[in-house]
Amino acid sequence: MSKQAKTLNTAELRRVLDYVATRKHSLRNRAMLLTTHYAGLRVGEVAALRYSDVVEANGDIRTEVHLAAHQTKNKHARTVFLNEKLRKELQQYVNVVKPINTNVKLFYSQKQASDGFTANTLTQFFHYLYKRVGLDGASSHSGRRTFITNLAARGVGVRVLMSLAGHRNISTTQAYIDVNDDMKRKAVELI
Repeated sequence: MSKQAKTLNTAELRRVLDYVATRKHSLRNRAMLLTTHYAGLRVGEVAALRYSDVVEANGDIRTEVHLAAHQTKNKHARTVFLNEKLRKELQQYVNVVKPINTNVKLFYSQKQASDGFTANTLTQFFHYLYKRVGLDGASSHSGRRTFITNLAARGVGVRVLMSLAGHRNISTTQAYIDVNDDMKRKAVELI
């Protein structure tokens, strides 16, 4: 990867969430943003999610989401684990958005006769969202990099990170980890 997307710290993510709260479609936009930050999904994977992938028949959010090969970048099926924070966010969203047909995309688009976002339109959405908030270098990949970096900072091993990210090569995962001074300070205190 040449120029990597910016990883967001807690204050920067809060700024984005505060901005999203003031805009139209805030529940949807918050849920999409946090799906990248709390589950590490690629923007194309978020765009490919179907309501039935995430929501049980009784309306509850699944703890695990199975991504079929056609929903992933490298055409390899994988399981995504949803933490409690993300499940609560998604539950708030689906409590308001209840489609008749559960095979529709999870995240609707406001365009008439649309089947939700495409990877490209969602990439553009994130680009302009971060730009409006004033986060230079942030992109649709920022949530994914932040997810991987935050888990690495908490001591999660690179093999687990590789599996969570859906990477096939450990060096790809290592390139996602944004090493910062705080991580180094904590590392030397382990001695």
